[in-house]
Amino acid sequence: MNQKDTCEIYCYDEEKVNRIQGELQKQDISSVAQLFKALADENRAKIAFSLCQDGELCVCDVANIIGTSIATASHHLRTLHKQGIVKYRKEGKLAFYSLDDEHIKQLILIALSHENEVKVNV
Repeated sequence: MNQKDTCEIYCYDEEKVNRIQGELQKQDISSVAQLFKALADENRAKIAFSLCQDGELCVCDVANIIGTSIATASHHLRTLHKQGIVKYRKEGKLAFYSLDDEHIKQLILIALSHENEVKVNV
């Protein structure tokens, strides 16, 4: 283990720790983790990004964009829907998906912006 990336002695700020633990207990961090877990799959991240580019896509569009079968695209879309990331509507025999709200779009665009900064600063 690299000794430069860890404390060399055990010492913590009890007031700060207690305050943050109190704030942590007020939040539903588990839901946040589940949101990021759903987006951690590359194909689901591609779907979310695609929906940032165009407000609404049918399952067939999504399958073609990410290069998978309709069944695989549907599976990913169902997972995203269960996590509240996307919503859908039926029009005849077609199912159209869109991002659930603007916050999801912001998360995707902020993550991409961060990644571009990391690449520049490396």
